[in-house]
Amino acid sequence: MSSPSSSNLPLIAIPGGYGLPFFGAIKDRLDYFYHEGTDEFFRTRMEKYQSTVFRSNMVPGPFMAQNPKVVVLLDAVSFPVLFDMSKVEKKDVFVATYMPSTNYTGGYRVCAYLDPSEPKHAILKGLFLSTLAKRHDKFIPLYRSSLSQLFIDLEDEFSSKGKAYFNDYCNKMSFNFLANLFCDQNPSSTILTTDKATKFFDSWLFFQLAPLMTLGLPKILNFLEDIVLHTFPLPSLLLRCDYKKFYKVFNGYAKSILDEAENLGIKRDEACHNLVFLVCFNSYGGMKTTLPALIKWVGLAGEELHQQLAEEIRSVVRSEGGVTIAALEKMSLTKSVVWEALRIEPPVAFQYGHAKEDMVIHNHDAAFEIKKDEMIFGYQPFATKDPRVFEKPEEFVGDRFVGEEGEKLLKYVYWSNGREIDDPTVGNKQCPAKNLVVLLSRVMLVEFFLRYDTFTVEAGTLPLGSTATFTSMSKATSS
Repeated sequence: MSSPSSSNLPLIAIPGGYGLPFFGAIKDRLDYFYHEGTDEFFRTRMEKYQSTVFRSNMVPGPFMAQNPKVVVLLDAVSFPVLFDMSKVEKKDVFVATYMPSTNYTGGYRVCAYLDPSEPKHAILKGLFLSTLAKRHDKFIPLYRSSLSQLFIDLEDEFSSKGKAYFNDYCNKMSFNFLANLFCDQNPSSTILTTDKATKFFDSWLFFQLAPLMTLGLPKILNFLEDIVLHTFPLPSLLLRCDYKKFYKVFNGYAKSILDEAENLGIKRDEACHNLVFLVCFNSYGGMKTTLPALIKWVGLAGEELHQQLAEEIRSVVRSEGGVTIAALEKMSLTKSVVWEALRIEPPVAFQYGHAKEDMVIHNHDAAFEIKKDEMIFGYQPFATKDPRVFEKPEEFVGDRFVGEEGEKLLKYVYWSNGREIDDPTVGNKQCPAKNLVVLLSRVMLVEFFLRYDTFTVEAGTLPLGSTATFTSMSKATSS
């Protein structure tokens, strides 16, 4: 894919608009959630304006967000401006045009909501990166142990019911893995390893992200849902008591991380609330969307891809003598499949940033001027399915990123708030666990195809994410 230099493109006014004050934002919200749906909302406007860059209001609008007006980016060329910290400010725009109450995080603006220009950002993100680096040797053995129990649970349900719902067991596995990874000692005697943990943090996530969701209720209830979920924040007070219980466990079981934070000048209380957010929002929230999507797309891809994956995985594990980092690096198809799942269904759909200065951006066809302080919004599922970058963009192509030519496309995979070819640093907003997410996804496939030859799934949707239900699981016939 080649794109003309911005200097060769015509400078045109950004098409679109915001409608009447207040009412225009309400109309766009109703279109987004109820009349059109997310993808159709963006597609109809892209077709109307004949542009992948246009103006619109973005949900949730009144009264959740002070200013719903955004410049929308829907292509692979314009989108990366959102990763350029010299051009955009990321203060308080982690999830949307609104910021959930700090009552969910102990009264602190946690690292995810800080711009890299704020002094605490570098300290906190540096702490996260250091924490992950120190636990690097635990990733694979701890995760493999967690996956072993996952497959036992799935097989038990499959034996009794003839099908197995992946998401619930995946959530439990993911949270147990994360609790053991970040705690200094096994938290098995605490509420972190009970079903209460996933139930509570699912609610905690929902309360913060509800303004971006619709529950798919009957149309007669749309008005009520819009008022309850999208107009006013849900009361954090309902979760405060249980949150304190989980906070107390992290405070007692993650002492080495909190000690390091204090040495860096961060208050222990603030560091612990940041740790809870890192584990339970960033990491658990990411795994509960990423892994079901991976299983869904691989399952729907069919038996031919399964055979190819099984052959590659078993051959490499046999020759390398086990599941190691070196072995995973030699599995070119497995790596490609993970990247393709992240491309076709990125776990985070939205990216936001305020323009730091007047600037000119461009897509494939034209250049556009954005004024200082305007909110820029990117919808990743369109940017990573740009038909002028990817062939068959709407199809899951397992070997898309295999080989030298395939790997050149990785710079257009944006799921981590950055390019796949880049790495997280204290100076950017790329996910600190970006490389861990890719590693865990690869190990998931490896462990699966060491045990099974093929499988089928029923796919579904959640307010944020996908579901996968196993309808058949064929045990491995060779090793």
